[in-house]
Amino acid sequence: MAYLITIIILCIGFDFINGFHDAANSIATVVSTKVLTPVQAVVWAASFNLIAFFLAKYLIGFGVAETVQKTVDTQMVATTPMGIEMIMPIMIGGISAAMLWSLFTWWKGIPSSSSHTLIGGLVGAAVAACGWRAVMWSTVGKIALFIVAAPLIGFISGNIIMILTTWVFRRSKPHKMDKWFRRLQLLSSAFLSLGHGLNDSTKEIGVIACALFAYRQTRADLPHWLQPTEHLAEQGIAIPEWIAFACFTAIAIGTMSGGWRIIKTMGNKITKITPVEGFCAQTAGSLAIAVSQIFKIPVSTTHVISGSIMGVGSVKRLSAVRWGVSIDMVTAWVLTIPVSALIGAASYMLVSIFI
Repeated sequence: MAYLITIIILCIGFDFINGFHDAANSIATVVSTKVLTPVQAVVWAASFNLIAFFLAKYLIGFGVAETVQKTVDTQMVATTPMGIEMIMPIMIGGISAAMLWSLFTWWKGIPSSSSHTLIGGLVGAAVAACGWRAVMWSTVGKIALFIVAAPLIGFISGNIIMILTTWVFRRSKPHKMDKWFRRLQLLSSAFLSLGHGLNDSTKEIGVIACALFAYRQTRADLPHWLQPTEHLAEQGIAIPEWIAFACFTAIAIGTMSGGWRIIKTMGNKITKITPVEGFCAQTAGSLAIAVSQIFKIPVSTTHVISGSIMGVGSVKRLSAVRWGVSIDMVTAWVLTIPVSALIGAASYMLVSIFI
């Protein structure tokens, strides 16, 4: 039971870290264009992070959690000498690695992916525990594909939406466009925050669901407060509803805590953003996240909005994008999974000492 409780606490804690690490995703542009103050922006984003729980519960479901739950091959792990109980230290190692890398990249102001660091951590811990066969590589492959696809979708969508918007409003006066798009940015930011909540909160729910599954296979003494809620179990996520709500709440509180280092990078260092560009970038990012949600893929909202900002900025001229900063971010993205995997393996080995 101690391992299970530890996993739940770590996952909720990681959601909090995810919130302040990724706060910049949905509010950097509204802050940089001065549509909202930083405090107003984080409260706005956090509100929609929390509303996303009800959207997932009653309409969309927890598809991303299902995918994360299948990262580790539980059937293969069950055949090892220690059996299904190995899942617990694997999950602890993976989530610990994700927290460490996320905190490091936040400290350095690097907009990296919380999604991919979690997957990398789980992969590293699983391989260290049971070898390469312990990983569901088909699932990891789909997620890895979206490392490229998600920002590319964001870039292309941002480019197209910006071109169309510029053409539609070509006869409008600049100050009138700014006035309208300042208001519209609130709407696009809300949609992006919903997507952030839906995609990022549910990853940790998948980890907890996997841990609960392992616990139920070995013990029959699961207390009432950890019994799965029926309608969530029907969606393939056998966890109590309060845990799901706690994960969404944690990411909302984390968002309200800020993340100003990355907000500075996202809002100013990639390219200068106007209200119309901010609206186009956020709309493109929301569309890319919606596509990933359909395929139940945990994507990086950081990658998506970064790609969208680049796509929007490149419409003016390619030199409008600070490609040096962009290249640094892409390098961090490429390194995230392998570095997280190494940290995950090391974390598992440390945890295994106490097993």
